[in-house]
Amino acid sequence: MTAASVTPRDIDAVFFDFDGVLVESNEVKIDAFRRLYEPFGTDVVDQVIAEHVRHEGVSRVVKLERFHREFLGIVLDEDGLADLAQTYSEMVEDVVVACDAVPGAVEALDVWAKHCPLYVVSGTPQDELRRIAQRRGLDGYFATVFGSPRVKPDIVGDELSRIGVQADRVLFVGDSLTDYDCAVAVGTRFLGRVPPWRQSRFPDDTEVAPDMWSLALAGGAPTRPQAESRA
Repeated sequence: MTAASVTPRDIDAVFFDFDGVLVESNEVKIDAFRRLYEPFGTDVVDQVIAEHVRHEGVSRVVKLERFHREFLGIVLDEDGLADLAQTYSEMVEDVVVACDAVPGAVEALDVWAKHCPLYVVSGTPQDELRRIAQRRGLDGYFATVFGSPRVKPDIVGDELSRIGVQADRVLFVGDSLTDYDCAVAVGTRFLGRVPPWRQSRFPDDTEVAPDMWSLALAGGAPTRPQAESRA
């Protein structure tokens, strides 16, 4: 499968990850983890960021509990974990609202929303994610915006059962191995977003794209703007 070869007649639903797929917000999340763990030293920060990147798409609550326990020897109680997660949310929400869209993302949403239901499935807490989508003016594109604490395979599988769509007629667009593993577990098609500055972490035979323009064009968007083509 290539993004260019996917046509609306082949696809009955599209599930998008959010950070790094629709919005260029991955560095925002990395910076927040860096700032949270800076008081504990460079070695801890390096471990935290490496594990965060390795497990992008996993709930921050799961990561924060694990990072404190494994790297600091601190077992957070429920209130402590909730406070830390809230601090993280306050660091990132406004910045994610303001950051750039992935090139071609809005154009892809424009054309594909005319053909089939679209969804967001993200590790970001659901209430926060829905606020961000609304503040960015994206919420109208989606049948539902899903976030944590539910995990992605459960969300996608349950929604496909609810709407009666076969998994092999569904496209999942993601940028992490968490997204890829979800697509494999549920049986959907998969398109990986790998920006030009990042090395692919997907298996070698995975179809990838540097942005969302190939998906937009496959759905019937006009030609990619000339200025972006030269970039």
